[in-house]
Amino acid sequence: MTDLPLLTVSVSPHLKSGQSVEKIMWTVVACLLPPLILSVFIFGLQTLIITLISVISCVAVEAISQKLLHRPVTIKDGSAVITGLLMAYIIPPGVPYWIPVLGAVMAIYVAKHLLGGIGFNIFNPALIGRAFLMASFPVAMTSAWLPPIRDGAIFKYMGSGIDAVSTATPLYLLKHYGSSALMEKFGSMSAIYGDFFIGWRPGCIGETSALLLLIGGLYLIYKKYITWHIPVAMIATVGFLTWVFGGERFFTGNPLLAVLSGGVFLGAFFMATDYVTSPSQGTAKLIFGAGVGALTVLIRLKGGYPEGVCYAILLMNPTVPALEGWFRPRRFAPQKGAQ
Repeated sequence: MTDLPLLTVSVSPHLKSGQSVEKIMWTVVACLLPPLILSVFIFGLQTLIITLISVISCVAVEAISQKLLHRPVTIKDGSAVITGLLMAYIIPPGVPYWIPVLGAVMAIYVAKHLLGGIGFNIFNPALIGRAFLMASFPVAMTSAWLPPIRDGAIFKYMGSGIDAVSTATPLYLLKHYGSSALMEKFGSMSAIYGDFFIGWRPGCIGETSALLLLIGGLYLIYKKYITWHIPVAMIATVGFLTWVFGGERFFTGNPLLAVLSGGVFLGAFFMATDYVTSPSQGTAKLIFGAGVGALTVLIRLKGGYPEGVCYAILLMNPTVPALEGWFRPRRFAPQKGAQ
């Protein structure tokens, strides 16, 4: 009898790649750092302090949660660091320093590990942390907006916390006073487009620079860590529906201002594309992104808050199992009657 080669039989998937969870996570972290650096120059050094507190708190809560739940400690994979960064990026730069600590407990322990840990959470943990903070401490979360520091004095607001000089965000002015008030505060519309695209405007810590977020998101698409479907569908939907319904009459809204204001770019590239809480198929991703965009515009125009990206993503997260079931990949199988 001839010797036959031994075959190794294993469960799927059988295709392997050089990527790993750690590599993907730390690449995302690297893409998120440029907006933080710009935020320090725009709002002051305390944005860096708040972000560090958020990241350290999330990593610490991750380790403690895994110990308490008798699971392996996996803080080196970078997932808790990303949650800490994203949660810091969606809170105002003038909040008290204890705010991100409480947010980390809700995001990591409750929204992530009590639901089974990484890969099992239904909702985006960072957004759950932000929603909890908004519901529990609305004054601290809505009166801590800082104006950009035009003179470059990055220590100007350091340590001032909630008592810092506050300012109205562009979305607040648009919702309550219209574009004329926005132009009165920030200048001509062409100047507004330029400043908002670069990031020179009031807003949350990491959401202001559409340029840097776009560059980071395009790099993730280039590396094939995410696809274009959700970002394009979300941004296009926000722009189109704002153009149709966002003005005094139909088709008189400002779509470019809508996508440059608030957290559309941060949500589109770094939150709505979360592997665990978003679909995996192209058509499902397009529907998911369009749904997030539509809910964002609905909340902005008809809701009580001037911004709706956070709640729009959270509302679409539970639809992912249904979308995955409706748009399953085609199976490779013999057709009926085939030989």
